[in-house]
Amino acid sequence: MTFILVIFGLVMLSSAGVIEGQKKYGSPYYFLTHQFLYGVLPGTALFLLFSRINYRFWKKVALPLLLVSVGLLVLVFVPNIGYSFKGARRWINFKFFSFQPSEFLKLSLVVYLAAWFSRYEDRINFGLRSLLPFLLVFGFSAFLLLFQPDMGTLIVVALIAVSMYFFAGASLKHFAVLILILAILVAASSFLAPYRFDRVKTFIHTLFVPQKADLRGSAYHINQALLGIGSGGIFGLGFGQSRQKINYLPEPVGDSIFAIIVEELGFVGAVVLLLLFLLLTLVLIKIAKNAPNQFSRLLVLGITTWITGQALINISAISGLIPLTGIPLPFISFGSSSLVAILASLGIAVNIARYS
Repeated sequence: MTFILVIFGLVMLSSAGVIEGQKKYGSPYYFLTHQFLYGVLPGTALFLLFSRINYRFWKKVALPLLLVSVGLLVLVFVPNIGYSFKGARRWINFKFFSFQPSEFLKLSLVVYLAAWFSRYEDRINFGLRSLLPFLLVFGFSAFLLLFQPDMGTLIVVALIAVSMYFFAGASLKHFAVLILILAILVAASSFLAPYRFDRVKTFIHTLFVPQKADLRGSAYHINQALLGIGSGGIFGLGFGQSRQKINYLPEPVGDSIFAIIVEELGFVGAVVLLLLFLLLTLVLIKIAKNAPNQFSRLLVLGITTWITGQALINISAISGLIPLTGIPLPFISFGSSSLVAILASLGIAVNIARYS
């Protein structure tokens, strides 16, 4: 399932990135080549390596792994190491390669929370002892992500953290308090940043009052995405025949690639992709159900929430069901760091399956 999705992603990237690759880098297959060399190859290597490492090893290194990830997040703000793109400081640039540390934060956070919550087992409902360290870790990570800013990654990280707290057996009272705190923080961050507030306002206008939507301004992105999705029909325009990727749809190889998929492969192609994600999710849930202990169970459930949740958020956003978030589509969108982190996490899931 993993490598069917990887191949599907490479095929669609080869189509979606043709125009932008030629315009920006002088090669129609720049994005495909880059994704294969810096995403698929190292990701596959980590997948195979981690599938051979006993999953208990990750419990021992959970805290150092998280500290390294947070340290890398801090490095994005260091001059000559971190660099910005379109107003956001999210990347670390070394001499021969660059990467996005927030993608590896997701994996390290899943490992750390699985290790932390598995220490409590049935005692997790006792007081705030299990909640305060959790809030401290999540709060500091959230602060760094907001400062970048990277609201999309923060939403995914929050989803991972909250779901793992729930899977660990948290009381409904503590869970409700946590959801309320996160809802207030997300709402406040949206209203305090004008561009985030514009996205929320655009979503409301597009959904309920389309005549008020600024189709040449804030609503341009989602309008072009919906045009692409709508024009795909049942069977699509044909592979490589997208019109929206020709300088109309922003980020055709990034968070907008689902619109290109539906435009070229139609409703049928969209359903096939959704079924692939569904089957992968069901396989991971089965592994979690048969996992040998609480740590391995939480680890697989965290990975499942990360991949499935991110996919649903991306597809919902580009389909106009929720405000645009800028979150990449797992396995499909251009982004080597995301692909490497996801493949590495699935390698851990494969190892856990061997002990089920």
